[in-house]
Amino acid sequence: MLADRHCLSSILASRAFRALGVVFLGLMAAGCSVSGGGGLSASAQGGQQLTDGGGKPGAIKVAFLLPTSAQGNAQAVAKALKQAGELALFDFDNPNIQLIQKDTHGTPEGARAAAQDAVKDGAELIIGPLFANEVTAAAPEAQRAGIPMVAFSSDRKVAGNGVYLLSFLAGSDVPRIVSYAASRGKKRFAALVPQTDSGRLVEQSFLAAVSQAGGKVVTVKSYPQDAGGMTAPVREVAALAKKGQTPEVDAILIAGGADNIPSLAPLLPSSEMDTQNVKLIGTGSWDYSGVGREEILIGGWFPAPDPKGWTDFTKRYADTYGDVPPRLASIAYDAVSLAVSLSNNPKGKRYTNTQLTRAAGFAGIDGLFRLRADGTSDRGFAILEVQRSSNEVIDVAPSSFSAAQY
Repeated sequence: MLADRHCLSSILASRAFRALGVVFLGLMAAGCSVSGGGGLSASAQGGQQLTDGGGKPGAIKVAFLLPTSAQGNAQAVAKALKQAGELALFDFDNPNIQLIQKDTHGTPEGARAAAQDAVKDGAELIIGPLFANEVTAAAPEAQRAGIPMVAFSSDRKVAGNGVYLLSFLAGSDVPRIVSYAASRGKKRFAALVPQTDSGRLVEQSFLAAVSQAGGKVVTVKSYPQDAGGMTAPVREVAALAKKGQTPEVDAILIAGGADNIPSLAPLLPSSEMDTQNVKLIGTGSWDYSGVGREEILIGGWFPAPDPKGWTDFTKRYADTYGDVPPRLASIAYDAVSLAVSLSNNPKGKRYTNTQLTRAAGFAGIDGLFRLRADGTSDRGFAILEVQRSSNEVIDVAPSSFSAAQY
């Protein structure tokens, strides 16, 4: 729950980036329209029912569990997620989907009641909730009814048994950057990771990825969130790549983002790190506005969705709603689009585990993704190089999971 709340704060603070209108692989195969000709329904302006399924009989019911009456930032994010879902239906030309919003109130009790209502209403799929404790409370209601749930929590512990997390999960991007670095001759690795739950997940993923790539982990050091405590671990790692001596490592992973990189990065030059011979690499958390202001990070590599992705989505969202979407909005759009892309299958076979976890995955706003049987997700990331003003794609995202490198 705390991790989700921290993630939510980061989402609201992050810049709007990426998106090209989403076309799911399943829809491409079916030749479905994405012309968006019908406009947003009148009921989308605030009622519980977001769309009437285009007025078609037997519309497929999909529940949308959001904390629309919660306090603080959650309410604002819920509104944006709802609007992103509306935009997906509009883009797919008002498909035969009845998307029904259920208010979780931002509490476990509210989420449980919302899931119960979704079951009573005959929902075939549940999208949401937002927070881990809401997912934990709602999941048993969905599981008893055999209804899968595509949730937005970033807490891996709530995944599985019919709960799929479409969010960006800590550590899931690490294999991509390690694999890319290894393909460029980097074999000896060190890492700096934050002393957080997400930092521990990054470390686990890093150790496995380096082993998979045939490399060697020389050391991993963790750092506290307070700037004063960062100095010692930074110096220990930097000593492996000191100027004027043969470096003991080829690449150093620095896990962190806008909340800690501005404090950590300035410590690296004072440690006389040789960044000419040692490559600095990061996680997707480096993808924030202003990362290039850290001089020592310029030229560093990190994994992220292709920057071309979000642009069109942000423009269409802003044109429609008069506001810039928060980062999580693309995931809500993709969740509704996923529901649409599988809706042509017969009832009872639309949202099965087999359909949701198909190996080919789906093409979303942030690129290729697929759901895994354990409830987590894979994504196809590009590799970006940090530049002073705007980052540059130096290795494109995979076009299929068979071509993906991990």
